[in-house]
Amino acid sequence: MTRRHVRVVGAMLQNEMGRYLITQRPPSASLPLLWEFPGGRVEEGEHDAVALARELQEEMGVRIEVLEQVMHTHHEYPTYDIDFRVFRCRLSQPDAEIHHLRVHDHRWVALEEMGQYRFPDADAKTLARLLDLDH
Repeated sequence: MTRRHVRVVGAMLQNEMGRYLITQRPPSASLPLLWEFPGGRVEEGEHDAVALARELQEEMGVRIEVLEQVMHTHHEYPTYDIDFRVFRCRLSQPDAEIHHLRVHDHRWVALEEMGQYRFPDADAKTLARLLDLDH
């Protein structure tokens, strides 16, 4: 049996106070109520930046500018593999209101506060790298 491979993109959005946006997965989603960098799956034939902009628009009603890729990791879950790429992004309108269209909740969190939130394994790897970069 062939393992399923899923390409996922995440946004590293930082506000003017140096805090990062994280979102909570809905209770009905896989890995329910865990926190993550906002983003989602890349559809067949879709470019990463287009997918990321689409996902944030669908999930929170915000428009973003996708900048450079800052991290890439691979994670094996029991039944599928994740190819996870994180991009530095910025809100097109810094004061845009974040709506919970397809997320349960959101927070702007300082790096040192990230340990207070439970992340899926793929996001946790990215977070560990992020924390390492800043120290």
